Amino acid sequence: MTSKPPDLATLPQGDIRLLDTEVAQRLLAANIPARLAFTAADGTPRVLPINFWWNGTEVVMAGFAPSKKAKMLRARPDVAITIDTNSAPPETLLIRGRAEVSEMDGLAPEYAAAMRKGGADTVADYLRFLTELAPRMERIVVRPNWVGLMDFRTRFPEGAPDWMTGADSRAPHPEHEETTLS
Repeated sequence: MTSKPPDLATLPQGDIRLLDTEVAQRLLAANIPARLAFTAADGTPRVLPINFWWNGTEVVMAGFAPSKKAKMLRARPDVAITIDTNSAPPETLLIRGRAEVSEMDGLAPEYAAAMRKGGADTVADYLRFLTELAPRMERIVVRPNWVGLMDFRTRFPEGAPDWMTGADSRAPHPEHEETTLS
């Protein structure tokens, strides 16, 4: 028996079951970078685009070791991840969790899988080249403990104006009503 996907409209922001929705699954499988936000050693925020692989329970990002990013993540592991589209209306998946960093010899399988999302043939030579170099890689694993989703059709950001969510029947810009024709 297959279970019915959760109802997008009834799950509150923060509920990790939002990961099981069609919108979230599409974003997690898309060939787009995530944006990883974390706190740097000097206490200021950092955000960077990074390829990722969703393994069904964790977001896995990989890069070449050693990196300053991994050192900062080990010191301050609380992170936020955003995966979003440029289309209209936009779709945005927000994830919070703690990063766990480990190192490994050779090419991380999740790095290769993330690269192949754009088409296995287009990156085959690049992945062969990297495999021959036998790099040392870092795996950054984030298990979500908070999830938010906005598709701007059925789910809007918290604090969105009433006119956007349909809670207010006024015109979107009532201060300009005098300029509209009846």
